[in-house]
Amino acid sequence: MPQTGKLQKIGAVKQITSHSNPIVKEIKGLVAQRKLRTQSGLFVAEGLKLATDALSAGWGVRYLALGPEARDNPAAQKAAATAKARGALILEVSTAVMSAMTRKDNPQMVVGVYEQNILSARDIDPQGTTVWVALDRVRDPGNLGTIIRTVDAVGGSGVMLVGDCTDPFAVEAVRATMGSLFHVPLAKMTKEEFKALAKDWPGTVAATHLKGSVDYRTPDYKQPALLVMGNEQKGLEDDTAAACRTLIRIPQVGEADSLNLAVATGISLYEIRRNHLELS
Repeated sequence: MPQTGKLQKIGAVKQITSHSNPIVKEIKGLVAQRKLRTQSGLFVAEGLKLATDALSAGWGVRYLALGPEARDNPAAQKAAATAKARGALILEVSTAVMSAMTRKDNPQMVVGVYEQNILSARDIDPQGTTVWVALDRVRDPGNLGTIIRTVDAVGGSGVMLVGDCTDPFAVEAVRATMGSLFHVPLAKMTKEEFKALAKDWPGTVAATHLKGSVDYRTPDYKQPALLVMGNEQKGLEDDTAAACRTLIRIPQVGEADSLNLAVATGISLYEIRRNHLELS
């Protein structure tokens, strides 16, 4: 990956008109390739709302690209000033260049490149938390993003990614979070690390499972709760399910053989948090 950050003064402003500019190529690579996102520790988020959320939550920002529409937008200019003050390189680009970076015919007016923030299993302290969701080998970025957004909505404490999961920093996943990515802690871990964590978890450890004999509305979910959800196609592996103390199931009466993962997670989360939520 080009080390473009070394070419510019920190907190500078740069105008870019060429699709072949090294920074444009770098951002395109981050959008397209997980390998580059992993190696660099960076990711791309599109849109003014996500830029505002990222900056207000204190996430590190490397670049903030502004299209022509952003130059007369007070909120976009405020975001650019904040990013610049934190050392980001502000890119003023044409609509064509913005389209090239994001692979979109109608790109957002603001595109940001941010530093990834991910925890490990040893960083998780369940004391004082509400509910964590553990996702076993989740594959769909839209599902993952929607689950992160739902965890945020119920006042959850975070999401654990267990095993070989889809990239939470892929553009599709980031977009589906609607900004909740910047407010919900994420942790990556192996299956063995998860099983060790679940063994010592101080509250409820419940997993949705086709072999579950407990109606999901029945348990007394003691906080901190840990909700475990399986892969979209294969569900939980048997040894992972065995690490969970309660196997729950959501009743179904129609012809559908299963629920979408994000839907099932949302239903379960709202039941777990039912006594802690009220209309304001």
